[in-house]
Amino acid sequence: MKCRADLTTMRTSLVRALSFSAALALVLNPALTPVVAADYRPVAPAAADGQMNARFLSLGVGKSIVIDLPRDIKDVLVADPKIANAVVRSAQRAYIIGASVGQTNIVFFDSAGQQIAAYDIAVKRDLNGVRAALKQVLPNSDIQIDGLGEGVVLTGSVASPMEAQQANELAARLAGGADKVVNSIVVRGRDQVMLKVTVAEVQRSIVKQLGIDLSANLNYGTSVVSFTNSNPFTALGHNLVDGNSLTTKFGATPSVQATLRAMETAGVIRTLAEPNLTAISGESATFIAGGEFPVPAGYACDPTTHVCTTQISFKKFGISLNFTPVVLTEGKISLRVMTEVSELSNENAITLSQAVTSTSVNSVTVPSIRTRRAETSLEIPSGGAMAMAGLIQQQTKQAISGLPGLMQLPVLGTLFRSRDFVNNATELVVIVTPYVVRAAAPKDLSRPDDGFAAPADPQAGLIGNINRIYGVPGRTEPARNYRGTYGFITD
Repeated sequence: MKCRADLTTMRTSLVRALSFSAALALVLNPALTPVVAADYRPVAPAAADGQMNARFLSLGVGKSIVIDLPRDIKDVLVADPKIANAVVRSAQRAYIIGASVGQTNIVFFDSAGQQIAAYDIAVKRDLNGVRAALKQVLPNSDIQIDGLGEGVVLTGSVASPMEAQQANELAARLAGGADKVVNSIVVRGRDQVMLKVTVAEVQRSIVKQLGIDLSANLNYGTSVVSFTNSNPFTALGHNLVDGNSLTTKFGATPSVQATLRAMETAGVIRTLAEPNLTAISGESATFIAGGEFPVPAGYACDPTTHVCTTQISFKKFGISLNFTPVVLTEGKISLRVMTEVSELSNENAITLSQAVTSTSVNSVTVPSIRTRRAETSLEIPSGGAMAMAGLIQQQTKQAISGLPGLMQLPVLGTLFRSRDFVNNATELVVIVTPYVVRAAAPKDLSRPDDGFAAPADPQAGLIGNINRIYGVPGRTEPARNYRGTYGFITD
């Protein structure tokens, strides 16, 4: 019994000693003091960038916003005060002010060092004035404008390309330059424009050539005197009357020969081209109807065989039309037009000769190109016509050649001179007519082969027709009578 009592006494002493040691340790080390519920503050989980639920806030330059916080503010962290700054006027209210264009962040802390709130600040241009101007100038458009760094971005939709251009110019003026505007405006229901161009030209030419060539042989004993008077035609550049002459001889031994050369020509050239082309407003379109002709570009010789071959290049000619339409307002069209009509001509043709062997020569005649071209920008209402280019040209050439002294005689001087007269008159006009068009049903359109009918064998063999008379467009051809089995075969 005594031993059991001693053991109980020892346990009691040990428990008292341990309790005293624990109490002494807690007094000496305050960090080990247990946290009570009243002092507990929950800590929000940190975001990926180390900030607690950072909110995005957009400000204009020189604009401010009021922030109300749930707890008292003890400290404020501003990453870049040059972009935005925070001013604390009361314990739970702060003012954020935008200073310059850029991005920064602001974090608020309480007295315990805990984060109260965080804001990602984006300071942009103040675009309220631009929005008001766009709304006033283009009331029927749906345009949004947002800041992007030092520039702005235009989005939304407008009714015509002209409105999109006006919005771009207005934003460029208020933003400080066209390079600071990104135009992403979509045009609703883009119009289509058909351009009809008429190139009409009439050219008249008159050439008159008249001359007398004299030649004489006079014998005086053993002396022989020869006289020759041949007058060229220099106004046109070449002689038209080589095959149209009248020769008369006078006398036997002293002979005189007179050759009369006379020619008169009159020519008329009529040129008409009407290219039509359709394009979307704001887009370019090109129409070409013509071809290419070969032109010698030089010679290439083989150094081993010493054989030379002619290099060929091709030049284009024909009818071409290139235009860019922009529908400005209802029924008004801005055009950038370039049209050209070119054709081959022998007026300024050249002949190139190449010696193949010592006895043979190859000659190549290269024609020239006669071109009428016009390029300009203009504004025309839909359905209106305008002469975009025109030319009236009158050219007269006259040359008299003859023997000096004798050619000035009143009557006999005609025998010793030639007269060359050339008169060219050209009248050219280029007319453009734009139309705002829409798609039509196929039955409402006509084709060049409407009504064309190939001839039957009796008509071609007996009458010599190559086609029957054109029918009336839209009229149904009478049904032909077929003999034999025809139609579809079904199994």
